[in-house]
Amino acid sequence: MKSEKKILALIGARSGSKGVKDKNIKKLGDKPLIAWIIKSATKSKFINRIIVSTDSKKYAKIAKKYNAETPVLRPKKISTDKSIDLDYVKHMLEWLKKNENYEPDIVIRLLTTVPFQKTKDIDSLIKIIVKKQYDSAVIITEIKQHPKKALKIVGKKNKKLVSFISSKGTDVGSSRGRQFYQPAYVRANAIAFERSIIKKYNSLTSNNVGYLLIKEKKIIDIDTEEDFEIAKSYLKEKNKNKIF
Repeated sequence: MKSEKKILALIGARSGSKGVKDKNIKKLGDKPLIAWIIKSATKSKFINRIIVSTDSKKYAKIAKKYNAETPVLRPKKISTDKSIDLDYVKHMLEWLKKNENYEPDIVIRLLTTVPFQKTKDIDSLIKIIVKKQYDSAVIITEIKQHPKKALKIVGKKNKKLVSFISSKGTDVGSSRGRQFYQPAYVRANAIAFERSIIKKYNSLTSNNVGYLLIKEKKIIDIDTEEDFEIAKSYLKEKNKNKIF
């Protein structure tokens, strides 16, 4: 049974991918990439509306085929490789309010590029907001390579390698194990929030961000052809084990 609250899944799918041509509709398994996240959202027991924000009529047609709505095309000015998620989220929410008098209670921003996002995790994240524990929440996973071990190249003429954090060359050879550092996390990659957060903070998250920590070994966020190959191998493995 779907939630009584108005809970909107908003999926971004612009057409101008540089790394992989038409990445968001490229075939993964038996269907286009965008269909995977739509399918996960469709199975949710909380989500009662699924909308894809895209600047492409072709993408919109494919999204509709897999039971997502595309009520309006995204303007080109917020569909560049420099555009941020906040831009299309604000655009869609403003359009829905003006044209349909529709204002969701909760929005969950999902990514086309994370095809194996589990419905149970999506629902667990939404539940954090429904229960009023937090007004925004994110799915996260611990990263293997700690950010304090990150490096950078500095200098214009005489370039050299230094620690990203301290900017010292002496820290490049640090061999301290991860047990010496406080755990660090990355998004894995869904964000849920109350609609009011957008206006209050001009952000998808507030200063009171909850989280769902998952221990997935394979969080695949597709950006390159290599990522696609990893996703195909992962899918083949999962199909063999009859998980999908």
